[in-house]
Amino acid sequence: MSNVISPAAFSARLADVAAATETALETLLADGPEAKGSDRLVAAMRYGALAGGKRFRPFLVIETAALFGVPLEAAMPTACALELVHCYSLVHDDLPAMDNDALRRGRPTTHIAFDEATAILAGDALMTLAFDVLASETAHPDPAVRVALVLGLARNSGVGGMAGGQMRDLAAEGRFAADRKPLALSEAEVLELQAMKTGALLAYACHAGALIGGASAAETAALAAYSNALGVAFQIADDLLDAEGDAATTGKAVGKDATLGKATLISLMGTERAHARLEELVGEAAAALAPFGARAGMLAAAARFVADRKA
Repeated sequence: MSNVISPAAFSARLADVAAATETALETLLADGPEAKGSDRLVAAMRYGALAGGKRFRPFLVIETAALFGVPLEAAMPTACALELVHCYSLVHDDLPAMDNDALRRGRPTTHIAFDEATAILAGDALMTLAFDVLASETAHPDPAVRVALVLGLARNSGVGGMAGGQMRDLAAEGRFAADRKPLALSEAEVLELQAMKTGALLAYACHAGALIGGASAAETAALAAYSNALGVAFQIADDLLDAEGDAATTGKAVGKDATLGKATLISLMGTERAHARLEELVGEAAAALAPFGARAGMLAAAARFVADRKA
């Protein structure tokens, strides 16, 4: 693939998309239907959704759609819908009954800044707003495409995707065992769990971009292969950050997996093999993009970014 994107060029593009996403979310949460509710609830929604972050999932939607000539503005509603689901998941994951985190993106989590009940409702409202956005004509003029976008997000965020993966993750911690001991999972079981918990929304981002762009079956399959490699890479990088990173850099607590005795790819592979596998996955992601040539340079750079990220 020619025209390799430099890290600086990728970072600039990611920052531009993040800023555009932030603006679009700000508008949704100021003027959209959810903004007409309780002031406290809307404030908590805004706190959970407008906290910044890399906006990597919206970036994938927008860059995948761009392969097919779709401008940023046309892909943004779908990108926002996905980010709203991601933000709801973070608000709920941080709750005491779940991961019990007090820090997210370097500041107090939503339930700390407000309270648990408000955080639960804020997460609920962010999720439902996502489907409101996708069902609107602004997401796509073709009703059949909108239905496919809604169906895909529902399935990838529900029991067969993110929520189901989170449930498996809690079970793996031993939450529901009489002795509360973590489960001894195989590498295949960990990969399946993480493909649901983390990979499903990343896969949806690329699938949604393909839907918006009218991709062929072959193009959609190539993007699915890319997103599968990217999803595994993302989780290995996340596990490495938990094992090797520090809270000041990552903006959240680290070392939790080892403390809980959880089976992760790091605990099963060891850090040396995990780093090596991460490099292999970057190559697999780039190879999957070969049918798109230089047009996919930004997506190839995204895989490199995932492997190298420090937060």
